[in-house]
Amino acid sequence: MSKTWEKIFFVLTWFFQGSNYLSAYGYGIMHRMHHAYADTPNDPHSPKYDESLFKMMWKTKTIYSAITSKQMTVDERFSSGAPEWTSFDTFARSWVSRLLWGAVYVAIYWQFATVWWLWLLLPLQFLMSPIHGAIINWFAHKYGYRNFDVGDTSRNFLPFDFLMMGESYHNNHHKHGNRANFGGFRWHEIDPTYLVIKVLDKIGIIKLVDNKEVQLAEVKEAA
Repeated sequence: MSKTWEKIFFVLTWFFQGSNYLSAYGYGIMHRMHHAYADTPNDPHSPKYDESLFKMMWKTKTIYSAITSKQMTVDERFSSGAPEWTSFDTFARSWVSRLLWGAVYVAIYWQFATVWWLWLLLPLQFLMSPIHGAIINWFAHKYGYRNFDVGDTSRNFLPFDFLMMGESYHNNHHKHGNRANFGGFRWHEIDPTYLVIKVLDKIGIIKLVDNKEVQLAEVKEAA
């Protein structure tokens, strides 16, 4: 996508993720590291090397924060081409931003929660990113089925994935890391996010890379 659209998507990410905002720069680099070091001691998040779910998530948070704040030196192969808007990231990740979103959430519950137990859902609003991370980085490396033997513990956690918008086809993704469509290898594997990507490609907001170029990139990455 163009640099203009890239900045628009930074803002949209902040709007829709709210207090759970994750930097595309920091998380993108960490995700590349995860693929390069999957289920090895250098993996930023691996159930194989972390004793518990909570220890893995804390390690993930620590590495992500260090990368995003540029307190950690990373190889150029991980940082090259990563989308970056430092000034906006600094604001969107700040406590001012998170407290602002927290106030918005409380105001919405105050206005629309009709019974007391709905307030029990409020903590989930603040924890959506960790919950999502736990489902993919822990459970999708422990439970589910495998289409490919990829040398790590990645699995397809859900046979039909509307909950994670296709991301729980984790084994497929580890086999074809540069493929936009995480599903499509079995009849029931439908990746909803890929459908959105196709629409964005058709209307010219993004440009999908040709499959042959993707395969060439995978060969170069493996080399």
